Amino acid sequence: MEEKSITREEYIQKVLDAYRQTPGTTGMVRRPDRLLAAELYGRGVPLCAVENAFVLATSRRQVRPAGAPPPNAIRSLAYFSPVIEEVLESRVNPEYYQYLRHRVQRFLQTSNAR
Repeated sequence: MEEKSITREEYIQKVLDAYRQTPGTTGMVRRPDRLLAAELYGRGVPLCAVENAFVLATSRRQVRPAGAPPPNAIRSLAYFSPVIEEVLESRVNPEYYQYLRHRVQRFLQTSNAR
């Protein structure tokens, strides 16, 4: 695991906090979410990979046809499981995820100003 100094409980809390703060989620954490976060820790999934998956999925959800209704709220951490696997398998420059973070923030600022 990349974050060697982080405990299991700290890892789980960081994953759940990041999930809660991810745009498009309900902000609620349920028992299955905690179990999945613990499983990710057990597998040695780096925290940055989980956070990058949140950003990647969020940016994809923002690309919608004009006039399309907003997507439904994400109600489970499991929604991100395939994207976490995709991030783990990809060799994307970390700067790309920084770019996506910036883009998501700009989108949120623009949509909140409307």
